[in-house]
Amino acid sequence: MSKVIDAAVEALSRKVANFDGSAKFIIRDEGVIMMDGDGVREGDGEAAVTMTASADVFKAILEGDLNATTAFMSGRLGVEGSIPMAMKVGAALS
Repeated sequence: MSKVIDAAVEALSRKVANFDGSAKFIIRDEGVIMMDGDGVREGDGEAAVTMTASADVFKAILEGDLNATTAFMSGRLGVEGSIPMAMKVGAALS
């Protein structure tokens, strides 16, 4: 696991305790993180929503320096799948 993925898994785990749903985070050039009812972990699998961005964008979102909706609207965060689930993830991260 890369240091970026390790840090993102740790940060997501602190922010989101019991997530009711499933989300996949693809951090370009680093790896993939899954978040669901079982917790947050490195890995790939089926998810209701997939969010893709650079490591810098994910870091800014996780640190509260960038709103996920703003990142999406500005084209810095790609979203595929369930928009309602994406909104739920965004709310959990803010």
